[in-house]
Amino acid sequence: MSDAAVNGAASTAPLLVAIDGPAGSGKSSVSRVAAARLGFGILDTGAAYRSLAWACLETGTDLDDEAAVLGLLGSWRYSITLVGEQRVEVVLAAGSSAAHDITSAIREHAVSGQVSRVSKHPEVRERLNAMFRDIVADSGLPGVVIEGRDVTTVIAPDAPVRILMTASAEVRAQRRAGELDGLSHEQVLADIAARDAKDALVVDFFTPAPGVTLVDTSDLDFEQSVQAVVDIVRAAQDAAEESE
Repeated sequence: MSDAAVNGAASTAPLLVAIDGPAGSGKSSVSRVAAARLGFGILDTGAAYRSLAWACLETGTDLDDEAAVLGLLGSWRYSITLVGEQRVEVVLAAGSSAAHDITSAIREHAVSGQVSRVSKHPEVRERLNAMFRDIVADSGLPGVVIEGRDVTTVIAPDAPVRILMTASAEVRAQRRAGELDGLSHEQVLADIAARDAKDALVVDFFTPAPGVTLVDTSDLDFEQSVQAVVDIVRAAQDAAEESE
């Protein structure tokens, strides 16, 4: 199902950095920059869920029907680049050579509001989680920052570095309002509150699991948030070297 495009090679398994967090916490943008600074790849699991939601909307598939979503997933190929700026491509028909570059489309508000409708399905999540593990294992990179839902508890519970990045709803709404044209702070705050309520049915984004480091970015600027992640990873690398 997956076709991971990667650059570079490494002879050992990649150091995995798992980052969870609610919408607007800064995890995606911070993860990308931190990964680049560390020389790691970046895997945004949310992009896969967004892509699947986009594919459902594009084909008229009922997002609330798990069997229908799984049926689409069976004829769907997802391609992602782990190094540099992330490029997402989706092929809707098995064996088709025609890919859709939907890197920008999956960030549109119309798609964002539908993501939780596909992510709520247990078997859909199970299949995508298996795909994420395969992408990381086959990456050939020295390290991969993988960010999104369930990363620290389900996808990579044994990752050497696990981080829960969060921020207050007000701060997250402020950040998202600056990214979404035509929406007021109040509209974005309402959307975030609704998203948090839906997410809470699936995962707890505000209480770190045992062994997970909490990074609250409410009072941190972007550079400070990136540096916090880099410092945690480098401390883990130093500790690993000392134990060898």
